[in-house]
Amino acid sequence: MAAFSEATRVRQIGDGFEAELDPLWTVGGKPNGGYLLAILARAAVEAAGTHPDPLSASAVYLSPPDAGPVSIAVEVLRTGRSASQVRARLSQKDRTCVEALFTLGVLDAAGDPRWVDAAAPPVAAEQDLLPTPSKAPGTDLRIDMLDQFEQRIDWQAVGDPPGELRGWLRLPDGAGWDPVSLLFAADAFPPATFTLGGNGWTPTLELTVYVRAVPSPGPLRVRQRARLLTEHLVDQVCEIWDSQDRVVAQATQLAAYRMAAQ
Repeated sequence: MAAFSEATRVRQIGDGFEAELDPLWTVGGKPNGGYLLAILARAAVEAAGTHPDPLSASAVYLSPPDAGPVSIAVEVLRTGRSASQVRARLSQKDRTCVEALFTLGVLDAAGDPRWVDAAAPPVAAEQDLLPTPSKAPGTDLRIDMLDQFEQRIDWQAVGDPPGELRGWLRLPDGAGWDPVSLLFAADAFPPATFTLGGNGWTPTLELTVYVRAVPSPGPLRVRQRARLLTEHLVDQVCEIWDSQDRVVAQATQLAAYRMAAQ
C-alpha cells in the first residue's frame, strides 16, 4: 500500500521539480486526475514557500501520462500577504500532460459557515456500506487506486435523484485528509454518468477545485452529480463534507463520455 503523502512526494531539481507517478494510484493503468493535481499542488506550495494550502486549483488535461518519472515546471506569478498564485506544468518525455493554476493561502479548520445553500445530503452509515472493489464487476478494468483508500458508495440511493452518487471516502490507517489530498478526493468518485447509462469511459478535460477548510479527522461525505450532458460531454459537480458535516471542498469537472452500447 502506497501512502498518499509518499505517492505525491516531489523533489526539487534546479529550478523545477521531479516526481514518480505511482502505479498504485491509477485507473486502468493511468494516473488519476486528482492524484496528478495533488502532485502539482505539492510543487506549487514548495515553489511559493509562503502559503502552505491550495485554496483553488484549475487544471487542463492534455495527455495522460504513464506511471513513472515526470518533470514539473513551476512559475510563481505573484506572492502576496494573504495569497500567492502559481502556474505548474507536468511533463513526461518532453510531452506536456497537465497544466494547472493555483491560488495558495492558509486555511483554518472547518467552522460553521455564515450561510450555505444546502445541508449535507443523507448517506447510509459508513459501516453499512461495502468498500468498492478495485476490479470493476463484469469488466476487465482495474482501478488500482481503490486498494489504497476506502470508497463506499450508497448504491441504494443511486437514481434518487437521477445522475447522482453519494458515499464516503476514508484514507487507510487513520491518516487524515488535508487540503492537498482534498484535491484528489474531488476526483476520486466514479463518474456520475455511470448512473445514466455511461460506459465508464470518462476522461477529464478540465477540473477546478475550491478547498474551503482543513477537514476534521474522519471520513469524507461526498456527493457527485451530473449537471448537464450533451452529445459527448458532461459537466459534473462534486461536493465534499468532513466528519462534522461542514463543507470542505467543491469541484466542477468537464469530461468526455460514451453511453453504453444498447
